[in-house]
Amino acid sequence: MNISSIFAGAGGMDYGFEQAGFNIVWANEYDKVIWDTYKFNHPNTYLDTRSIKDVPSTDIPDNIDGIIGGPPCQSWSLAGAMKGIEDDRGKLFFEYLRILRDKQPKFFVAENVPGIVSRAHIDSFMNIKRLFADCGYNVSHQTLNANDFGVPQERKRVFLVGYRNDLNLVFDFNRLLPNEYKPNLRDAIGDLDDAIPALDKNKSNGELVIANHEYFIGSFSSMYMSRNRRKRWEQPSFTIQAGGRHAPLHPNSCEMEKVEKDIWKFTNDNYRRLSVRECARIQTFPDGFIFKYSALADAYKMIGNAVPTRLAQAVATQIREDLLNLR
Repeated sequence: MNISSIFAGAGGMDYGFEQAGFNIVWANEYDKVIWDTYKFNHPNTYLDTRSIKDVPSTDIPDNIDGIIGGPPCQSWSLAGAMKGIEDDRGKLFFEYLRILRDKQPKFFVAENVPGIVSRAHIDSFMNIKRLFADCGYNVSHQTLNANDFGVPQERKRVFLVGYRNDLNLVFDFNRLLPNEYKPNLRDAIGDLDDAIPALDKNKSNGELVIANHEYFIGSFSSMYMSRNRRKRWEQPSFTIQAGGRHAPLHPNSCEMEKVEKDIWKFTNDNYRRLSVRECARIQTFPDGFIFKYSALADAYKMIGNAVPTRLAQAVATQIREDLLNLR
């Protein structure tokens, strides 16, 4: 089954779908910092590097079975408030809808942060769901915790899955059975030797024995020190965010101690952030998935913005089974 990927990023969702048996024949990513990483890890996929606003639907392969991708968070909010047409950021969401409407694949998958279905934003979210339905799709949504699907971190994300109306299918999230065992930090990174610090100004050390096994250095902001940032080995990680400065502490780091409300401190000088490779493993990227960068901030951003590959694979596997059962 052939699919296209929009707002592909480094390709976490793409990799998960590939592991489930899909072929990513075409992908789009506008951020030039990401291009080398995507091309290296997806050598059989054509990467279109134009802004999605400049990509005619006719340039995207025909007869694709699906479209996957997550428009930027702000574009969802603006689109849901019906402001996207006037705002360039919101237009990105409508570009996704344009392509979906024009190509009419059998299914689509979109993903976003859980705040989009909070009480404050639920009306906007339901507008978004209707916009997808108006493209000719039967749309389901659910908030999933990646830790339930083999990912060693607490990470909740909202997934929307739509099947084209003529297929008479509904994606049933209840069939995505959570794994009984919840992986932890020891499962993910317990076998790795110690990482090395980044160079001055958080530049990369270049090629390493363990690829990307280097960590962000520098001070810790008051926001970082406003709560505990260390999990124990037997716990899943905090959510991996899209920034090196906010990376969680390695579990071998000293404990943090609460001083007063919103103020914590380190109990000794033995602490460091998780390395790029450690964050990648926590997002369930295999060690053979190599991130290309000169500044560590770019690497952490690519990884933190990605969909964990095993979570994507769980969703993809169910979709593939549904479609195969049509035959």
